[in-house]
Amino acid sequence: MVSIQALRGMPDVLPDACNLRAQLLRAASEIIESYGFREISLPLLEKTELFARSIGEVTDIVEKEMYTFDDRNGESMTLRPEATAGVVRAVVQHSLAHSGAQKLWLAGPMFRYERPQKGRYRQFNQINVEAFGLVGPDIDVELIAIGARLWKRLGVADALTLELNSLGDGAGRQAHRAALVAYLREHAELLDADAARRLETNPLRVLDSKTPDMQAMLAAAPQLPDFWDAESREHFETLTARLDDLGIAWTLNPRLVRGLDYYSRTVFEWTTTALGAQNAVCSGGRYDGLVEQIGGKPTPAVGFAIGVERLVALMEAAGAAPEPVADLYLAALGAKAEAHAAVLAEQLRDALPGVRLLVNAGGGSFKAQLKRADRCGAQFALVLGDAEVESETVQVKPLRVRDDQQAVAQSALADFIRKQRSATPAAA
Repeated sequence: MVSIQALRGMPDVLPDACNLRAQLLRAASEIIESYGFREISLPLLEKTELFARSIGEVTDIVEKEMYTFDDRNGESMTLRPEATAGVVRAVVQHSLAHSGAQKLWLAGPMFRYERPQKGRYRQFNQINVEAFGLVGPDIDVELIAIGARLWKRLGVADALTLELNSLGDGAGRQAHRAALVAYLREHAELLDADAARRLETNPLRVLDSKTPDMQAMLAAAPQLPDFWDAESREHFETLTARLDDLGIAWTLNPRLVRGLDYYSRTVFEWTTTALGAQNAVCSGGRYDGLVEQIGGKPTPAVGFAIGVERLVALMEAAGAAPEPVADLYLAALGAKAEAHAAVLAEQLRDALPGVRLLVNAGGGSFKAQLKRADRCGAQFALVLGDAEVESETVQVKPLRVRDDQQAVAQSALADFIRKQRSATPAAA
């Protein structure tokens, strides 16, 4: 009989990877919320129309990658391929922006039907940070600063580079589009099939092509910065000046356009050379027209998304290790000690909230139990034998490199446990 396997591109996340992801999510939530953002939770399933209207009907996501189906009432539904459209839908539906600026974040799975490869999956996870009702470059700076602070916390700052561009706005953006289309038509023989298709529908995306034979031609194409209107130029120059003030290094990438139709003005990516072809770890920008496009009142907006799997891979490349399974390991020797171990463990969990305590299960010799304690990464083994039950004591044995600080911790822990035991009646 053939065993059942996971769906292609929808990987199981095993404990070590889950551990690193949990470290990432804890750090991200602490940092994001320290900037005044509040968490929001949204459904995985939305009406297909939401993504067609917001992402753009001629993007790869809508044309090729969405998991779309009709429900039992014949209404077209889609598993979310990205989160920004859903956040905007929620802001409009619940009139959140009517009460002033909104700073929101969420984390969860997204779904795209594309060729699975390292760093690119059909089910993947993102952290999204979105701000509404704030028009100036100061909020753009804040979002970029959040990313920079998170990279430092996770130990991956040296592996990431910030790339910036502005898509401009209004007449300048239209003038660039016209000049770009004219230029690409002059070099039509160099365009691959995707670029030729996008030429009439989404020419900016041609600039994002990775086809090697097109790179020299695209390098000479009309560049967005040459067409910025005065307001877009001022916005960008203020943004970069404030990043300089914060010591956040950046690089202008005039071909950075992002893959979704809703962006305007500021766009940015944090990229790395440590993960092969999948080099973008965090991407974002302004989408000032999207709220109105989805049915709300005109509302400035900006946000970014972090690829969780790619950032975890970058943490691994930087040497991040899973956190230990336990801080303390309770070894029980003898029938009376085994009977008392669970009671003692619950007393310690009450007294030491947040401390990870693993109780030996399945018996075993003293040596075997200490080996298990060492494998789980515990700092100390708590040794409970029949004699310790009678005397209401516990032996505390250090399992890592011994130093003065650990000796103090060992003594304090032993004293603390002794006081806890003497204050609580022993098990019968």
